[in-house]
Amino acid sequence: MQPFELPEFYMPYPARLNPHVDGARAHTRQWAAEMGFFEPQEGRHIWDEDDLERHDYGLLCAYTHPECDGPELDLITDWYVWVFYFDDHFLELFKRTKDTAGARHYLERLRDFMPIAGGATPEPTNPVELGLADLWDRTVPTMSVDWRRRFVATTRALLEESRWELANISEGRIANPIEYIEMRRKVGGAPWSANLVEHAIGAEIPAELAGTRPLKVLRDTFSDGVHLRNDIFSYEREVQNEGENANGILVVERFFDYGTQQAVDLINDLLTSRVQQFEHTAVTELPMLFTELGVGPREQAAVLAYTKGLQDWQSGGHEWHLRSSRYMNSNGVRASTNPLAMLLKPRGLGTSAFIAPLAGRLGLGRSRSFLHPHRESVGPTPLPQFYMPYAVQLNPHLDTARENLVAWACGMGFFDPVAGVTGPGLWREQDLRDGDFALCSAGLDPDATPAELDLSASWLAWGTYVDDYYPTVFGRDKDIVAAKLQGRRLLACMPIDSAGAPATVGPMESALADCWQRTTADMTVDQKSAFRVAVVKFLDACEWEIANTVLNRIPDPIDYVEMRRHTFGSELTMALSRLSHDDLVPPEIYATQTIRDLENTAGDYATMVNDVFSYQKETEFEGDFHNAVRVMQNFFGCNRDQGVEIVDKLLTARMRQFEHVVADELPRLYEEHGLDESTRRVIDRRAAELQDWMAGILNWHIAVGRYQEQQLLDRYRPGRSLRTIGDLHPQRLFARSAGPGLGAGICSAG
Repeated sequence: MQPFELPEFYMPYPARLNPHVDGARAHTRQWAAEMGFFEPQEGRHIWDEDDLERHDYGLLCAYTHPECDGPELDLITDWYVWVFYFDDHFLELFKRTKDTAGARHYLERLRDFMPIAGGATPEPTNPVELGLADLWDRTVPTMSVDWRRRFVATTRALLEESRWELANISEGRIANPIEYIEMRRKVGGAPWSANLVEHAIGAEIPAELAGTRPLKVLRDTFSDGVHLRNDIFSYEREVQNEGENANGILVVERFFDYGTQQAVDLINDLLTSRVQQFEHTAVTELPMLFTELGVGPREQAAVLAYTKGLQDWQSGGHEWHLRSSRYMNSNGVRASTNPLAMLLKPRGLGTSAFIAPLAGRLGLGRSRSFLHPHRESVGPTPLPQFYMPYAVQLNPHLDTARENLVAWACGMGFFDPVAGVTGPGLWREQDLRDGDFALCSAGLDPDATPAELDLSASWLAWGTYVDDYYPTVFGRDKDIVAAKLQGRRLLACMPIDSAGAPATVGPMESALADCWQRTTADMTVDQKSAFRVAVVKFLDACEWEIANTVLNRIPDPIDYVEMRRHTFGSELTMALSRLSHDDLVPPEIYATQTIRDLENTAGDYATMVNDVFSYQKETEFEGDFHNAVRVMQNFFGCNRDQGVEIVDKLLTARMRQFEHVVADELPRLYEEHGLDESTRRVIDRRAAELQDWMAGILNWHIAVGRYQEQQLLDRYRPGRSLRTIGDLHPQRLFARSAGPGLGAGICSAG
């Protein structure tokens, strides 16, 4: 018996079959035998010829690459045979035996078989190494160095992040949903597949476009679609037969306490959402990218061919899953690859059960993201008991910093009138005092000098002013062009060389130029460039919000979580706290997944805390739907309180993952890289800074008036006051009692 019924899949692209399929099957059968794939490994059975025949990777590649010629299809098929063999080889030799030391040595050797510039490779000692050496020599001669670097990076991630799966199996640990999506992209290998699409279509993504948001989103949504689909089909094999725990259905079962079928349906909803995000990006963001960067016809054609190649992969991969014996696919719905055929089915009495599957196959649920009220009267938000295991510490120079910030903001023009904004200006002095950004800085960095504290508070005030300005001015007029032009002027306020910034106009530019000069005065060119990237990500994310506002589009949950790190300015404030010791740790250590997890978990905790506190401000007073609670309401079809509960579970999971990284993964990182005591102390200090950072942010939200209803009424609806106690709804009474008066109750663990 299958553990669940396959859902109704949304698949808008028809699957097509490459006519060279039989040749690819015959070729790869011979190639696999030559590589030794059918021979026992250390006394363990991995594959035999029957396994290869049943899995039919020739069919997979013929479906996923329907237009390439015979020799190219042979090469692509060999790559997939190799990667699936690696997966099973690693399972038998290291996952089942939980041999982490052997796995590390095994994976480190594979790096040597992918020399970007060519050169000698070691003598292969097993079929995986022999196959990789052969494939590398056959693949890279026709590709640029840029493509080789990207392909090596995704191949290494595919191979080496398998240790993450192994570590979780050894510890009996199941990932939280955000962690799972991030890591599944690496372990699952779809970014690697996206690189091979470029080889198969004979067109590379231009190097200057590969790192842009639209191309990154196309890769990520493609990857998530491939992996979530595979999780559904492979659940029985992986979870019930092989003891794997890196499966999206299992993650949802454990995290939300769902039954298996309910978890499958949720994963399928997320799969649909990711495919639709892919479509949205291709249709709306690519044309804007081409126009903004002046991309030429040849480069545009390469990007569009790549996009079509990813579509072919999605539809072909789906069809292969329905046919391959490797997966659970009994009663698979092949008609899902042609949803329009469903329209020809009869209608009338007795066909109501047909409507829901049809809606699923056609992806009609996407309308929820566009058809929603601009503003809603929601009242104060009942606050959860936030999990915070770290005590807040405040900088002793706080009181002086508060007054210095008010004087600085006045000098920068923060309280001046803003064109098109009614009232005295975007901010009044009282609004700045209600925000109390010096309090936030005092918690983020309790050991800062007076000058460092002033600078940190200035950056926070500037970022929040920008965050208020963009939706108020550009969002109101739905003017994405004006937002982009403003972004270019702000970029000019951060010169890398000594030429200096141009004349500034308005408080946003003046304040940025001042903060930039104070921050970078003693930096090297490389340090300036790295810090500038953090500010640019924040500004680009502000433009992303305006683009969504133009379309009235609530973001996809995964896209939102990842972009929220930028809109909150997490990287900017974290970069400030890291300046004093950035050059004391090797760059390759800061680039490891462990350090990224340390910073991303802290960032996600802070952003979701902010979204809970700011929900009323954004939903009722500003009409802004860029809020995690609102995003979860839209995706899950739930009410506000249920949305808050989901967000609270996610931020708690991220905090517990942060604790896991500190307790378990940092010591492992130190040992694996042989870091000396001084470097270990610097990283431990970094972890302690992030603990202060999270505790300070939560404390700030509890203490300030920026999100309290009376202050919101005073700011947005002057003359209005809170209703009398007798007029309040019981839920609103509870919401008020659950506010800042919680004090230590919110800050305590548990």
